Amino acid sequence: MFDDSPQTDHALMQDRAFAAALLMCGEHPITLPSGLTLLNRRVVGLPVLMLPRAAPPLDLDAQLACAGLHRRLLILSPEQPTPMPRALRVAAPRTLLHVDLGGDAATRRAALHQNWRHQLGQAQRADMRVLHRALTPDHRLLTLEADQSRARGYRNWPTALTAAFAQVAPEQTHVFTALLRGYEVAHMLFLTHGNRATYHIGHTTDAGRSHHAHNLLLWEAMNTLAARGITTLDLGPQTLPDIDRFKRRAGAHEVQTGGTWLRWTPFALR
Repeated sequence: MFDDSPQTDHALMQDRAFAAALLMCGEHPITLPSGLTLLNRRVVGLPVLMLPRAAPPLDLDAQLACAGLHRRLLILSPEQPTPMPRALRVAAPRTLLHVDLGGDAATRRAALHQNWRHQLGQAQRADMRVLHRALTPDHRLLTLEADQSRARGYRNWPTALTAAFAQVAPEQTHVFTALLRGYEVAHMLFLTHGNRATYHIGHTTDAGRSHHAHNLLLWEAMNTLAARGITTLDLGPQTLPDIDRFKRRAGAHEVQTGGTWLRWTPFALR
């Protein structure tokens, strides 16, 4: 178990629960003295370190040297645009969609697009209720997500990693389920990390789609998470126009990452 009090501001991939879930899955993340997590990967057969979703500390070289890692290939993916000396950019910044959960429910509702708010009203008037539970490692949503990702050809976390996260930090998992006349018609899973939350996976049925269940689930999630001290909800990167429009109409705004950079210092001195 981990302390999930919303006091720190950090990305999901820099949360201690994420590192613990990786360990449970047989991975070997490295924790620097500063607390940042490095991932071990192999690219074209070469061992590579990755520092995901974090700005490199000023004394990164010293921290790597202390761990004997100062000559390894390093991939850096800062959360925000930041100067990256002695590094080569290998991928452009991505655009993420974030929702500000500050203020009260009336403020959040005012930020909704008129059409999105109308669909929310339709869902609220339907014979539908919402359950909020922690994710269990055997939750059916994990199977639904695995099947859906195969069918649609997109990549997300491996199911085993999500299940491991639920096992090591259940209090940081939030499944919102819509029931229509007693039957499950849609799910949305959010993971919390410090004072932030990230939308992780979702699923809906034809009935859930026609009754705008995801509008209701996202609205309930925003209010529930805000009441727990979460200030920012990360809805993920831009993907398909329909999905992006749904997120923007829910009040999301664009945030640019710092891109992806490669750094190699094979002759660095300890």
